Amino acid sequence: MKKILALTTAMLTSMSGIAAANSDLQKMIDDPNQWVIQTGDYKNHRYSTLDQINKDNVGDLQVAWTFSTGVLRGHEGSPLVVGDTMYVHTPFPNIVYALDLANEGKIIWKYEPKQDPDVIPVMCCDTVNRGVAYAEGKVFLHQADTTVVALNAETGAVEWSVKNGDAAVGETNTATVMPVKDKVMVGISGGEFGVRGSVTAYNIADGSLAWRAYSMGPDEDILVDENTTHLGKPVGADSGTNTWEGDQWKIGGGTTWGWYSYDAEENLMYYGTGNPSTWNPAQRPGDNRWSMTVMARDVDTGIAKWFYQMTPHDEWDYDGVNEMILTEQEIDGVERKLLTHFDRNGLGYTMDRVSGELLVAEKFDPVVNWTTGVDMDPASDTYGRPAVVAEYSTEQNGEDVNSTGICPAALGSKDQQPAAYSPKTELFYVPTNHVCMDYEPFRVSYTAGQPYVGATLAMYPAPDSHGGMGNFIAWDNTKGEIVWSLPEQFSVWSGAMATAGDIVFYGTLEGYLKAIDANTGEELYKFKTPSGIIGNFMTYTHAGKQYVAILSGVGGWAGIGLAAGLTNPNDGLGAVGGYAALSDYTALGGQMTVFALPD
Repeated sequence: MKKILALTTAMLTSMSGIAAANSDLQKMIDDPNQWVIQTGDYKNHRYSTLDQINKDNVGDLQVAWTFSTGVLRGHEGSPLVVGDTMYVHTPFPNIVYALDLANEGKIIWKYEPKQDPDVIPVMCCDTVNRGVAYAEGKVFLHQADTTVVALNAETGAVEWSVKNGDAAVGETNTATVMPVKDKVMVGISGGEFGVRGSVTAYNIADGSLAWRAYSMGPDEDILVDENTTHLGKPVGADSGTNTWEGDQWKIGGGTTWGWYSYDAEENLMYYGTGNPSTWNPAQRPGDNRWSMTVMARDVDTGIAKWFYQMTPHDEWDYDGVNEMILTEQEIDGVERKLLTHFDRNGLGYTMDRVSGELLVAEKFDPVVNWTTGVDMDPASDTYGRPAVVAEYSTEQNGEDVNSTGICPAALGSKDQQPAAYSPKTELFYVPTNHVCMDYEPFRVSYTAGQPYVGATLAMYPAPDSHGGMGNFIAWDNTKGEIVWSLPEQFSVWSGAMATAGDIVFYGTLEGYLKAIDANTGEELYKFKTPSGIIGNFMTYTHAGKQYVAILSGVGGWAGIGLAAGLTNPNDGLGAVGGYAALSDYTALGGQMTVFALPD
């Protein structure tokens, strides 16, 4: 009995600590009138319970007001709304604006960091930034040069700043951060420069380092213990080095520039790691753990509970950084805590997020051809591994050999543009790329701060299909099936948002905002904004009225030709040629457009 009481007391103390640290921010996240975290909530649902705008009246939407950011190039991420204040960010130079919603959007303050422009050519795939975060009266910005800044939410004054990396060796940032409990979680970009990926936890109060977990390296660097598992089995000693040749892991990639999610009950955060370096697989024999991996970590200590490597020994640049969406659903007759992930490799995964058990792994674009599928037999020696089709293996075909017709292309069947989940329909709404590639690897040497790619690519629409480069799909994660699919001329590079009004919003590279019926996929409304949309949607209310906001400004990997003025079809790692026609439909911009129903 004493042991039970002691355990109960410890659990209550732990839970009360979580509640105390999270209570204010969690209450704000739970208030649908605000949008205080980029992902909508910690589970990455990007779902709002607001229903003033619904499928019956969304066709009446009008532009309520607009705001120019003053910056061109790709605008990813979304604004935040905290109380009566909206926070808007830009790509490099990473300006942050605080706007007064109670005073016609008047600028309260503006923060413009002074960054060395030499960071621009080091940033892969445009100078994007996926937004600011809010917690404890602070606005957090992770700048392109890896400086993490905590700004006073009322004044914009810098309360603390810390350098998270070194742009001189290729470490940059394009991602947002995630405040959780008393910490803020920060990743790193630079896989194309031989950076070793990591996730770092800084203390919200003063920016001091709490812990750092690398993607590969010695056990003490990757923060594993005897309880860390991979598909239910202990990872064992030296798991972060023993599938690498020599010291290649030191420049091994596995960067962490995607999205993070958090389960407060389990006290676990979830994220994915990127491609191994270099893109030439012949130069790094082995599985290259833990690149291309879903990671579940304790937020207090950083210790990994479980890993799952989706694409061992990646040969195609199928980064695993896309968002992890957390749900509670019935699967095979059992209610479980699930994690759903749409990977660049074209497979949609459903996992038990407590144990790391793999439940579903199916193609969410039918043209995916580099694999015949994943071994789902737990008793098999290849359990959890995808079976590679030799014809589309860039390593088996050899260095300086152009492997053709590989689907998907390196930018994946889906890149970081986040999906949404509706608990009303139990469907996932997924922006996708319908693109294939030719891929020719070549030998490359490492020099700190210089590109470490080792492959030449060409991209083009998937053959024998609708002729376009994208689809917007509804996905059943328990069955691993597409429910419906909407073809698009170009890749769908915006995030999605679902609402209780039974509508889903997404944007197109040509610049269209689209609202569709969450059940059927029927298009209910569209409006062409000034530039291509690669940002994410958000919604809020002010003075009792619901608004929907979106940043437009073409760019990102798909729009890098327009954003950076590139014309060589092989530039942008093959994207410039693949998306050359985009310039016929849109031009550079930097604007937020806010929509509402008429009075």
